[in-house]
Amino acid sequence: MKKLLVTGLGGFVGGRLLEEISRHGEWQLVAYRSHDLLQPDTLDLWLQAEVPDAVIHLAGQTFVPDSFRDPGQTLQVNLIGTLNLLQALKRCGFGGSFLYVSSGDVYGQVAEADLPIHESLPPRPRNPYAVSKVAAELLCLQWSYLEPWRIMVARPFNHIGPGQRADFVIPAVASQLVRIRRGQQAPRIEVGDVDVTRDFLDVRDVLSAYFHLLENGRNGETYNVCSGMEYRVRDLIEQMVELTNLDVELVQDPARIRPSEQRRVAGNSWKLQQQTGWTPGISITESLQSILSDWEARVVDE
Repeated sequence: MKKLLVTGLGGFVGGRLLEEISRHGEWQLVAYRSHDLLQPDTLDLWLQAEVPDAVIHLAGQTFVPDSFRDPGQTLQVNLIGTLNLLQALKRCGFGGSFLYVSSGDVYGQVAEADLPIHESLPPRPRNPYAVSKVAAELLCLQWSYLEPWRIMVARPFNHIGPGQRADFVIPAVASQLVRIRRGQQAPRIEVGDVDVTRDFLDVRDVLSAYFHLLENGRNGETYNVCSGMEYRVRDLIEQMVELTNLDVELVQDPARIRPSEQRRVAGNSWKLQQQTGWTPGISITESLQSILSDWEARVVDE
């Protein structure tokens, strides 16, 4: 079996990867060891036991508000941390596939005339988090010219699925619906701005894309990881309400409204599909149902 090292296993996507890797029977995870991206010696210790055949670099500072509060730390973790990982891999004799997980947020504000978003659209980062991601992408690109590895960049758009925190709109609504069904909350859902559109992809399809990239992605290339579908948030909420057979009222909560200059988002994943053979396999209805089922297990009876 091929050995896979994954950073950031404690996050939403990393946690799901632990459950999904069994679907990709040719891969075995390198045993986890406590490490810090900003302390290279901890990375060397992790890589001492075994050299991986491939790496998925998920770890980083991902919370945009934190990036405004401390942009220096965000750049340190996301850029210098990536450099430290690359250098540690070189020291241990790595020669396989390296996938850097960036973000669709690097595109910044995109004119509707430029939708759906292609990889050829120049990044226009509008927050320190996105700046750090673009910088790390360029670092990986530079290494792809010099090292005999296969280094690729993934730009995932919004992803949803079981295990996601209620900080995000879809799981937040799911948790409220479960509480309403159990009589723990009045039949009203508090929402923010739900008349924007986003490109949502199930986290299991996201992980499938990453494995396809490890197998068939091309060195030095960047790939959008997205559904290619444009979903209005309000429509998804209404679909979730229908799935629960509840009669609820949507109430806009001023505290939940965040200024959104980007009213519409739709990505294009044709390059990923054409070069790796990946296609999304989970419908939006299946995703929403799995999120509701997940919250049924997570909400504690009161």
